[in-house]
Amino acid sequence: MNLHSDSAPEKILVRAANWVGDAVMSLPAVRAVRERYPASYIAVLAKPWVADLYTRESSIDALIPYPAARGVKDVAGKLRVARRIAREQFDCAILLPNAFEAALVAWLARIPRRIGYSRDARGFLLTDAVAVPKQDEIPPHQRYYYLELLRRAGVLVSLPAVPSIELEGAAQARKAGASRFGEFEMPERVIGVSPGAAYGSAKRWLPERFAEAAARLATGARAGVAVFGSPGERALCETVAAAVRSHGVQALNLAGKTSLGQFIELAAACRLYLTNDSGAMHIASALGVPTVAIFGPTDFIATGPTGPATVVVRESVSCSPCLLRECPIDHRCMTQVTVDRVVRAALELDAHVFK
Repeated sequence: MNLHSDSAPEKILVRAANWVGDAVMSLPAVRAVRERYPASYIAVLAKPWVADLYTRESSIDALIPYPAARGVKDVAGKLRVARRIAREQFDCAILLPNAFEAALVAWLARIPRRIGYSRDARGFLLTDAVAVPKQDEIPPHQRYYYLELLRRAGVLVSLPAVPSIELEGAAQARKAGASRFGEFEMPERVIGVSPGAAYGSAKRWLPERFAEAAARLATGARAGVAVFGSPGERALCETVAAAVRSHGVQALNLAGKTSLGQFIELAAACRLYLTNDSGAMHIASALGVPTVAIFGPTDFIATGPTGPATVVVRESVSCSPCLLRECPIDHRCMTQVTVDRVVRAALELDAHVFK
């Protein structure tokens, strides 16, 4: 069904992407829905670990939490969510994730129009089962994958130009983050580091190299270092923080100690961010923080940062991008990226600070 008509849906439900990086890359699509339907009521249904991304987002009217566990573990929770959104009487659901479960919940909620890509054997649950774009049919970056869903469903006439993705409220977040760093008695300048990556170990640059690069940059800038990660990455992050401290630089390990909302504020207050390809990378770059992203097995063209002050450091080895979670050989795409290259990239990115 084509939504590009004179009759705008009164109430639209947008199912958020399930991972932080994907959620950031899908923000242009959420905003395009608002631009197309300025008078409609738009709510975002989001998992807890991505929900805070939308708290400052002016293109939506409401945020609906989705506490159900992933997969088939929490059938009762999914039914509760479906009943909750059924009471809202949405006219249309736009499903940004490819998951079967996203279509199932919208179908159980009896939303009359359900738009999503025809993937994961879920086409029969959709009223608008959109064909997945083939390679070279759209620009390669992932943000256009979500926008193309809207174009093929008739929400958009054409793909808009989106030079970069920016989070709203960055200035307010930066002020809150700076205040929080003050409570931790950190220096005025802080370098953020995310040495982990949820996708797998193949995406991770060597922790000792993160530490050395951060320590060298912090020494030159009279800065401290804040290391971020998930609860499961706390040991990894402490290894990095301890190595930074061994260089005489103040380092704070915040792995597992922040909500997404708190991380956004603290990341916004960083003067520079060093990171693997991760959700943290997308957030830092979308906040306008100078971001150095180290890429190995993943595709920097498809999922790289888009902010105005970003640089990708990678080694052009023959097997990259392989998109594997674990390297079956010698991890050359990462081991060949040197500390000197990362430090040089950071200095060139923000030379007026690191004199």
